[in-house]
Amino acid sequence: MRLFAAVLPPPEVAAELAAEVDRLKRLPGAQALRWTGGPGWHYTLAFYGEVDDDVVPDLSERLARAAHRTPPFPLAVAGGGQFGHGRALWAGADGDLDTLRLLADRAEAAARKAGLPMGEHRRYKAHLTVARSRDAVQVRPYVDLLAEFASRTWTVGELALVRSNLPTSGVPGEQPRYEVVGRWELGAAG
Repeated sequence: MRLFAAVLPPPEVAAELAAEVDRLKRLPGAQALRWTGGPGWHYTLAFYGEVDDDVVPDLSERLARAAHRTPPFPLAVAGGGQFGHGRALWAGADGDLDTLRLLADRAEAAARKAGLPMGEHRRYKAHLTVARSRDAVQVRPYVDLLAEFASRTWTVGELALVRSNLPTSGVPGEQPRYEVVGRWELGAAG
């Protein structure tokens, strides 16, 4: 199964971001982007790719330990940017980014210890993808509006292991479906 570790924004924060994305969709040229929606919004901590079913219990146990060793922390969706000359438009994060990076490092280390190949380590960049494009798109107006956006702050209290089900219908614009397959409380005893 295709898996990644993530921090998920709570429903009230996702609703605030949805209102901002609706505003972005009204800008000229917005139809050139494939917009993501609330069910797909997350801060990926570590992407694992295809993971054999027999590895998932060990990975889950290691993620539980990583979560338990990490204290809850404040976070908000704030700002934004782009990757790949407009191929991905994203909302950023504000709050305790040091602890978010620490949790990302621990989620990556959990995978390595469970025997998953993680490739080259990159410095973590907190982002939540709101739109994609197969071609380079001029997204400066969207980035400028996102720069003004900030959601309410929430306390991140859990680490999630998420399964990504890629589209199979061939329908243009179909989005992946995400399914949480594990959740671990941050800072829990044990």
